[in-house]
Amino acid sequence: MGAVGQTSDSMFQADVLDQKGLVLVDFWAPWCGPCRQLAPLIDEMAKEFTDVKFVKLNTDENPHTAQNYRISGIPTLILFKDGEVSKVEVGALNRDGLKKLIQDAKN
Repeated sequence: MGAVGQTSDSMFQADVLDQKGLVLVDFWAPWCGPCRQLAPLIDEMAKEFTDVKFVKLNTDENPHTAQNYRISGIPTLILFKDGEVSKVEVGALNRDGLKKLIQDAKN
């Protein structure tokens, strides 16, 4: 893997819920400063954790999925394991926090 993909309301089932293993979804919006700060860290983690799928969902363009997961603040990161919610983090994480979130979910 290694690259961060984009998903949408219409593709969320296939891109996230039907996947085996870990998928990290970054719920974000272009106007969100902390989201923009988090983006390069997510790109970095995608290169480091090649066994994890990384996708972004723009909450402005895809409100249905954001509402489904009760996203009230962004950025929100949700780690899915075999299609089920494993971990949820609201707010921007630093590099160590993001790495720990992924490592904890893998164990």
